[in-house]
Amino acid sequence: MQKYRKYNGRFLKFFCLCATILTAAPTLAHGEETQIEQDRRRLGNSGPLIEQIDPATVRDSQRAAEAAEAEKKGDDTPDMSDHLLGNMWGARDWMAKHGISFDIQEVDELWGNTTGGTASGADGASGSGTGPAYDGVTMPTLTVDLEKLIGLKGGTFNVSALQLRGRSISQDHLANFNPVSGFEADRSTRLFELWYQQSFLDGKLDVKIGQQDLDTEFLVSDYGALYLNSNFGWPMAPSVNLYAGGPSWPLSSPAIRIRYRPSDKFTFMFAAADDNPPGNRNNSFGIQNGGNSADPTNQNTNDEDGANFNMGTGALLITELQYALNPQPDDMSHVTKDPGLPGIYKLGGYYDTAKFPDYRYNNQGKALGSAADTTGIPRWDRGNWMVYGIIDQMIWRPSLQSPQSVGIFARATGNGGDRNMISFAIDAGINLKAPFKGRDNDTIGLGWGIGRASSGQRRYDRNSGAPVQGNENHLELTYQAQVMPWWVMQPDFQYVWHPSGGVTDWTGNRLVGNEAIFGLHSNITF
Repeated sequence: MQKYRKYNGRFLKFFCLCATILTAAPTLAHGEETQIEQDRRRLGNSGPLIEQIDPATVRDSQRAAEAAEAEKKGDDTPDMSDHLLGNMWGARDWMAKHGISFDIQEVDELWGNTTGGTASGADGASGSGTGPAYDGVTMPTLTVDLEKLIGLKGGTFNVSALQLRGRSISQDHLANFNPVSGFEADRSTRLFELWYQQSFLDGKLDVKIGQQDLDTEFLVSDYGALYLNSNFGWPMAPSVNLYAGGPSWPLSSPAIRIRYRPSDKFTFMFAAADDNPPGNRNNSFGIQNGGNSADPTNQNTNDEDGANFNMGTGALLITELQYALNPQPDDMSHVTKDPGLPGIYKLGGYYDTAKFPDYRYNNQGKALGSAADTTGIPRWDRGNWMVYGIIDQMIWRPSLQSPQSVGIFARATGNGGDRNMISFAIDAGINLKAPFKGRDNDTIGLGWGIGRASSGQRRYDRNSGAPVQGNENHLELTYQAQVMPWWVMQPDFQYVWHPSGGVTDWTGNRLVGNEAIFGLHSNITF
């Protein structure tokens, strides 16, 4: 463990030194773009108005929409009509002049399962897997453009917090591999992100250092981000295979992220982060004597306030290469020559240097879960990896200036099966932007996904006499509607076949049934 502390400390010191040396480099117009803003622009603003991965992507996609509208109008003055509190009696205008922005995202959801599911431990024998549930999150964010504030070109500072409430219907009643909502989280009030970003080389290179959530930049399908099921955001494999899901909503880790954009077509990203935000290791997975029954997701263990800043476990190294096909001009309103239908293609992968419990063997080399297993303690295996590919492609639009378009997406992940619960997963879908006249910011979509239990998990099931897990399939039909400039509503329907690939309910005698889930999602920007 001391070795990893020493390694991570030297790693961050090295890049902090690099950032100090290059601080004076100037930036260009796109130098301050978030990854979501860049993708939105390259896709010609054909993605959903709000990307529903987590509150951070909601915030960034809202800002991207504002930037696109300002570009269209040729006006740099911030338009606060899409904020419920407007310019806050002049306070936001004053802050904008000094490079300061303050946003509050409010997300509230109602969910109900009408069939299948399982009772939670608190329900007892009289409980049911059906019924309603509520979850909500409030996220305030302060962002500072240091060039406007103190003249430091290319410098950006960001800090955000979370107030989480309600119950997770997935954790309590659905027994799925991944939650049906990317906004479900354990109740807490916590620090979320705290980072500094510096741009170099006329905006072609930027470096971000600090407490970060990686799922706003890596593994993102911009069309897939319309959907509420968390599998379409931070996908199934890293969510269940990494410690506490890795540095992803609602957790973040000390990290350094490097992004290089030699042209508008190519983007290269790399990040090194602590792999285990809360630092819990000995009972983080179900394979470890049932896991952490008091905190199954390990979101609050050791780190309920988000200020643990764990640096004592392994390092998660993740990289991604992006290619933009036919990136769209900044302003399509005056374009006469067809630039072609846009698309973004991504290849990436990660390697985690930590040790992980083996699903096949115990610490004595015997088959885990078998009659010969007298300890029930898995063997530790060094390292873990995953590779992935993502496609976002527009396939139709009636005219260059029309807000209407059809886009498709697909994402596949794959990894080893000896130390992971999921070995393969794929998501895909089709979106229609501006489905009705006068509803330019609305999007309707139909998405599907599948996750496959790993060979190690299936072997453990056979050894222990449990039902052998296979594939879980999920289907989602959703409609994102901009009710007011500051308010987005999203009715949602999902159907899940074979939750967790086939596991027993609270009785231990029958499998959890297929689930038909209805939801209503609300997002307000204050």
